Amino acid sequence: MKFGARIIKTGIAIVLALYLAQLLNLPAPVFAGISAIFAIQPTIYRSFKTVMEQIQGNIIGAIVAVLFVLLFGNNIFLVGLAVVVVITINLKLKMDNTIVLTVVTVIAVMENQQGNFLEFASFRFLSILLGILSSFLVNLVFIPPKYEAKVYSQISNTTEDILKWIRISTRHASGHTLLKKDIGRFKDDLLKMEQLFSMFKEERKYKKENISTSRKLVVYRQLIITTKKAYETLRRIHKFENEINMMPDDFQLKIIQHIDCLIYKHEEMLLKHIRKIRTGSYAEGWMENCLTREELLDLFFKQHNEMDHELAELSTRLIPLIAYINEYDEQLEHLEKLINSFQSYHKDENHVSVNLDD
Repeated sequence: MKFGARIIKTGIAIVLALYLAQLLNLPAPVFAGISAIFAIQPTIYRSFKTVMEQIQGNIIGAIVAVLFVLLFGNNIFLVGLAVVVVITINLKLKMDNTIVLTVVTVIAVMENQQGNFLEFASFRFLSILLGILSSFLVNLVFIPPKYEAKVYSQISNTTEDILKWIRISTRHASGHTLLKKDIGRFKDDLLKMEQLFSMFKEERKYKKENISTSRKLVVYRQLIITTKKAYETLRRIHKFENEINMMPDDFQLKIIQHIDCLIYKHEEMLLKHIRKIRTGSYAEGWMENCLTREELLDLFFKQHNEMDHELAELSTRLIPLIAYINEYDEQLEHLEKLINSFQSYHKDENHVSVNLDD
């Protein structure tokens, strides 16, 4: 875990839980602090879901602990047996995430003590419950996550890196080892992109759903799909580098110009999404070099038919690359339609802030 908002919120939640426990004169406030650790989550939706699960787990642990003490007494062997029972119950109920806190509850309630056991158990239960609720309150109020900005930033940065490598690779200026290393890194970047998008979707669940938010999710999903197509195109350019070099210069030039056109179109869409430019203003000078998907196929097969047998056989290995370029083009076209449609019908929608402070 990197240092960030979640770590800060964990610290605040522990302080709040300990303070409230002392304010309410609850014995052993340390259990409130311990339980506060488990309910901090990266999104408010997950925090709410976790709180509900942890409360259920806490209740199960408290009930089992109380029953064991009342029925069998209290010793260290019974504590171990009670822990086995609550873990089994949690697994049966598919509440794996609550096991640790449930075990803490059992140990806290069954700890050797003097006086009224039920009163003691109630205070321990309330201390742990207080810690859970403190975490939820902190997650709700302090440093609320801005996942839309995070998602866009991740998409934008990853896409820019991929497009830079495509430009370099199409001009045969890339270092083979460095590119191979970065292609591996892009896999992790794409995975992080999906994780952030998942959190962004979750954040919408506790907010009022409307057509605008639903359509915005569709746009972001398409932004991710288009970036993945750019990544796959880069992989194919890298894979078929030798075959591309064997093609006639004029054919290579036309392919480079067409890919450049798609790259500029992609960059235009990223800027268009955050309303930095008008559609068509950024890549206007490159449109004359753009081919339709049908023209690209015609160009390839025409070149293939004009080659001698050896080169023609070599050129067939480029069919997957041509297919991926066309798929990339198709997803860009769909992305443009979605962005234009969204901004036409939702002109008052807030702009995306790309200045992240957290």
